[in-house]
Amino acid sequence: MSHTSVAGGMNLLAALVHLGGTGKYISWGVVQISLANLIVIAVMIVMLVAAIVLPFPRHEARRK
Repeated sequence: MSHTSVAGGMNLLAALVHLGGTGKYISWGVVQISLANLIVIAVMIVMLVAAIVLPFPRHEARRK
């Protein structure tokens, strides 16, 4: 992968998401968190639960 294709991908991402504005914050009393961080935490929790709940693949040859 060349450097120009990576830079082109970043320009596309920057065009889709406006990064120059102020962030959105959610507050519950003394707790304040940005919406972006809340989304990242939620995705991490979903991935953790999926990793715990989903079974590991098993090889049928080993079980015999």
